[in-house]
Amino acid sequence: MPKQDIVVIGASAGGVEALQIFAASLPDDLPAAVFVVLHVGSGGSERRSHLPGILSRAGRLAAVHPRDGDPIEKGRIYVAPPDCHLLVAGDRVILSRGPKENRTRPAINPLFRSAATAYGRRVTGVILTGMLDDGGRRAG
Repeated sequence: MPKQDIVVIGASAGGVEALQIFAASLPDDLPAAVFVVLHVGSGGSERRSHLPGILSRAGRLAAVHPRDGDPIEKGRIYVAPPDCHLLVAGDRVILSRGPKENRTRPAINPLFRSAATAYGRRVTGVILTGMLDDGGRRAG
């Protein structure tokens, strides 16, 4: 099991302001990686998200849309790209175009499940806002 901790966060489109406040509160030496899933309207993978830039400007940590297979780094905020589930597997980021869950992709539950499998008790999960049952079921 990797030696670093992670924080997984789920929010619906109304959670952008809460995510900004959260990002602003994080120290620049945070000994964890942060993963964010924000429900956005449909529009496919061609739709761009400005959330990484918004969160980077709000706080001291860099926020990015990761690429599939990127290594997980402490002190970084990973934001699910549009139309992709954001997952973790060991010390790597995984992007998936798997089936929608609760009618959405990205969805919170796939991230929470993969984090629980990879990191167990070393995961901190945060639900800011949600849609239907996404994020409301036990992830493990």
